Amino acid sequence: MGVTRRDFLKIAGATAGGGIAGSQFVPSLKAMEKASRSKETRVPVFCEMCHWTCGALATVRDGKVVKLEGNPLTPNSRGKLCGRGNGGIGLLYDPDRVKTPLIRAGNRGDGKYKKASWDEALNYVAEKLEHIKKNYGPEAVSLFSVGSTGKHLLTLVAAYGSLNFAQPSGNQCRGAREVGYILTYGDTPGSPERLDLANSKVIVLFGSHLGENMHNSQVQDFANGLGKGAKLIVVDPRFSTAAGKAHYWLPIKPGTDMALILAWTNILIREGLYDKAYVDAYCIGFNELAEEVSRYTPEWAEKETEIPAGLIVETALEIGRYKPSVMIHPGRHSSWYGDDVQRSRAMAILGAVLGTWGREGGIYLPTKASMKKVIKEDYPEPQKGPIVELCKYPFAIKQGLILGSTTAIREATLTEQPYPVKGWIVLGANVVKAMPNEKETLEAINKLDLLLTIEIMPLETAMVSDVILPSASYLEQAEELEIKKGRSLFVTMGRAAVPPMYESKDGYTIAREIAKRIGVGDFFPWETLEEKNKFQCQALNLDYEELSEKGCIVIPNTDSPYITPENQPVFKTPSKKIELYSAQLAAKGFDPIPKYTPPQQPPEGHFRLVYGRSPVLSFTRTCNNPILTELHNENSIWVNAKKARELGIKEGEYVVLENQDGVKSNKIRAKVTQRIREDCVYMVHGFGSELKGLRNAYRKGADDQGLITRYTIDPISGSTGLRVNFVRILKEA
Repeated sequence: MGVTRRDFLKIAGATAGGGIAGSQFVPSLKAMEKASRSKETRVPVFCEMCHWTCGALATVRDGKVVKLEGNPLTPNSRGKLCGRGNGGIGLLYDPDRVKTPLIRAGNRGDGKYKKASWDEALNYVAEKLEHIKKNYGPEAVSLFSVGSTGKHLLTLVAAYGSLNFAQPSGNQCRGAREVGYILTYGDTPGSPERLDLANSKVIVLFGSHLGENMHNSQVQDFANGLGKGAKLIVVDPRFSTAAGKAHYWLPIKPGTDMALILAWTNILIREGLYDKAYVDAYCIGFNELAEEVSRYTPEWAEKETEIPAGLIVETALEIGRYKPSVMIHPGRHSSWYGDDVQRSRAMAILGAVLGTWGREGGIYLPTKASMKKVIKEDYPEPQKGPIVELCKYPFAIKQGLILGSTTAIREATLTEQPYPVKGWIVLGANVVKAMPNEKETLEAINKLDLLLTIEIMPLETAMVSDVILPSASYLEQAEELEIKKGRSLFVTMGRAAVPPMYESKDGYTIAREIAKRIGVGDFFPWETLEEKNKFQCQALNLDYEELSEKGCIVIPNTDSPYITPENQPVFKTPSKKIELYSAQLAAKGFDPIPKYTPPQQPPEGHFRLVYGRSPVLSFTRTCNNPILTELHNENSIWVNAKKARELGIKEGEYVVLENQDGVKSNKIRAKVTQRIREDCVYMVHGFGSELKGLRNAYRKGADDQGLITRYTIDPISGSTGLRVNFVRILKEA
């Protein structure tokens, strides 16, 4: 018997053994009465069920986490948690967790591991790192990480002598967007994004599935903005949840978004609906922009996008009417077709001519308040430059934003250019499933002398590793003190709600223990993260006990979100202005103003494969969660109703997908609907695991990532375009 929806809403406690085991998950009435008399504590934590890092409060009763709720003091959650966040207890008590250190005992990928003590596993890792350093140099080790614990591993790898680190969000998610906005404004929209949605009068979404991709505070602001009467324009080949709230749904032909953006820009300029005063004050290159976009007429755009010219004009006029309180949502996952930097730049330019940056209802300015940096690391100077700076992608995100380039590191591992890469350390980043074309990733892994994975769950990357170290979950480890710049300046710090289960350890301890063994222990002078946090609080004149109790302290009177005569924006571009025409791009041989190029079309009988998220799931980590899989345990493939009739496909029946390279999926249920265009199909990401050790996820639905065998690389940023794969639908064999 599984956990029911009713049980989930009760947020009942875990079993005495710490795992969720069928009907034992719901305590007896007598146990509940006893528990109600037990001592309860509420501990501030920071949720890592996705990347939003919401502040949460964990209710602990008799040593077990029995409830999670939003921390009202933190800007990212404001007292609320999404379904994923409420399901964090399922991660903590998932019986399939990695429980002990493991060392590979067979060939890579055959799943044979032997249990090891922590000393044995750490000594093995240290010996391998010393071997790589001696034979190839420290730069031959790269770090892939996701989550707050990655900061400790970053310190370890930098102290070791390498600056090769990357997050999948660099090349496979928001990296292209960041580059596009940096080239235009000298800054990014932030993460979480600085979007003044609650005060927007028009909101434009390009494939952003708000309400399905649960960015907590952003969804709250989105709902508030709509509640106050904001007009919503959704550009998406699929009628998403957000489209259900839209005043205009534009079912655009996939890959033609830039054509629409450039046509809108042309209409706004031609009709005099742009913000002339703003453009004159803050922008350069307007004349060049006006000339370039003049050829992108509504009639031309209709042929490319399959949106009627009249509707293109109507929506452009609606956008211009409400400037500057317009949100051209920058999106997040921007790795689509390989021209993603230029598409993101086109969106940034559209926002600029509307005067939205630093204006109410647009992208607000970050606080200018700051605190001193307490800890300054004196890392050794690498003998070889970071791969991201030596790669062929001139504007790849550099280390300053800690996104790096997974693409460049994988290429270097395969080719040994600009130098060999022989060790990967992976934390919380299931790179086998995060990067396109698994075959290439596995080929790169097979060239390594060491693949160390530090993980909670035995995911695909872990199961081809040399060493697997059991990581504590976010509920079992403290969160390092962080100073964050949003609308205001605020400081966050979390505590462990419960001690680490099984033999798992927190990330700081793991990094420190490896550091001591390879001679860089001086970079971890504090025995525990709590000691480090106390040191930083003292240096910053913060009350450690208050921060420990609250989890977040917002510094009062530090918000200055909008442009005023006294609060002028700072654009860190070469011209110190918003660059509608980019001399930086021109100097490297790229178009200084975005130009439209049509995308490749599906072969006969095929559909373009598009993908997204579920409100209760994120990435592959959550697809085994005993609580969340009760709500969504397999994905489906959305097929246009007309095409389904032609193919003889009925609602709910199982089908198989085959991509253009002959790769077939597991069986997946068909969702027959009129809410999607005829030329594409859609599925939720993260399902279809082939790992038997993930009992809730094993062969549940189909794996979209396995079908993404082709990708295009953005020549500006190195980001991988993932929406260039096509599938045909086969009856289940």
